[in-house]
Amino acid sequence: MFLTFEILLQWPAETVIYRIFYYINRCGTGHLTLRELKRGNLIDAMQHADEEEDINKVLRYFSYEHFYVIYCKFWELDTDHDFLIDKENLIRYGNHALTYRIVDRIFTQIPRKFTSKVEGKMGYEDFVYFILSEEDKSSEPSLEYWFKCIDLDGNGILTRNELQFFYEEQLHRMECMAQEPVLFEDILCQIIDMIGPENESYITLRDLKGCKLSGSVFNILFNLNKFMAFETRDPFLIRQERENPTLTEWDRFAHREYIRLSMEEDVEDASNGSAEVWDESLEAPF
Repeated sequence: MFLTFEILLQWPAETVIYRIFYYINRCGTGHLTLRELKRGNLIDAMQHADEEEDINKVLRYFSYEHFYVIYCKFWELDTDHDFLIDKENLIRYGNHALTYRIVDRIFTQIPRKFTSKVEGKMGYEDFVYFILSEEDKSSEPSLEYWFKCIDLDGNGILTRNELQFFYEEQLHRMECMAQEPVLFEDILCQIIDMIGPENESYITLRDLKGCKLSGSVFNILFNLNKFMAFETRDPFLIRQERENPTLTEWDRFAHREYIRLSMEEDVEDASNGSAEVWDESLEAPF
C-alpha cells in the first residue's frame, strides 16, 4: 500500500467532507443547513484544528490517521484499484466478518443510495459511510443505517421474523465453524433484555437510540467476529473503554488499525531494504 501525490492532496480532503456530512447532514440532502451546523460539533472541531499543531489529535473529522485507515481499508478491498468495490469485495471486509445477507441489503441501497454511477458497485464515498457505520454502531447515523437494513418491509419496526432472517446465517456459520450454536430463541430473549423495548413484540429505532447496547444487537445479527467478542467480553478492551471514556468505538478502531498498518508498512520497507542489500552483494563481484 502506498499513497501517491494525488491521493495525498485529494482524498484526505474528500474524506473529511464525507465524515462531516455523515454525522451532521442527517436528512441526507447533501446540503448543510444552518440548524444542522448549530446542532453539530463542526465549528468546535474547526476551532480545535486551528489551535492544535498535531492534526491527528483532532479526532473529529480532521485526523490524517483516520483518513489513512479508511483509505487503506478501501484499497485492500478494491483489488483492481478502479475505485469501485462490489459485493464479493465487501464480503471480505473484516476477515469475512459480515454475512452475505447484510451485504446484499447494503447493495440494495436501502440504507443509503450509492453515489457511484456504476450498477452493483460501491464508490469511495459510499464506503466511508459504510465503514463509519460498521465500526461505531453506537452513533445515531450508524443505528439509522443498520435499522434500515434489518427493516425488510420498511414499516419502521423490527419484528421477530426480520431478526430471525438475519440471525439464521450467523447460526449456520457457527455450525460450520464447529462452534457451539446459540439458538435464536435464546438470542431473541437476550436482545429484548438488552434493548428493553416499549413493546416486546417489536423494536423501534427509538428503542435502539435509547439503549447503550444497541450496537451489539446488530453485531449479533450479522457480524460473527464482533458477536463472538461480545460474548467473551475481552477484559483488556473493557479496561481501555473505562480509561478513555471520551473515545468513540470509531476512535479506538482507527487507532488500533493505524498501528497495525504502520507496523505492516515498516516490515514491508525492511523487507524491501534487505532485498536491495542482497542484490547489491550478488552484483558486487561483477
